[in-house]
Amino acid sequence: MKLLIRNLARETTEEELNALFAEHGTIQSCTLVMDKVSGGSKGFGFVEMPKPGEAKAAMKLLNGQEVAGSKIRVKKADES
Repeated sequence: MKLLIRNLARETTEEELNALFAEHGTIQSCTLVMDKVSGGSKGFGFVEMPKPGEAKAAMKLLNGQEVAGSKIRVKKADES
């Protein structure tokens, strides 16, 4: 299941995001969306978790959590 994580602090790294979700299950991939011009984070990213049960638990537990001073929003990513 692919999750969209929004409202991340700009200084949050992929490693930190990966570690946060790894506490709740297996991570298939973890990607921060980066600004092509500045090279910095755009404040959102995606985490893919192969087990839907773990992904749903992570979504429920982490949505609204404060991470590096920002309340993150976690939801299922639209599959396109």
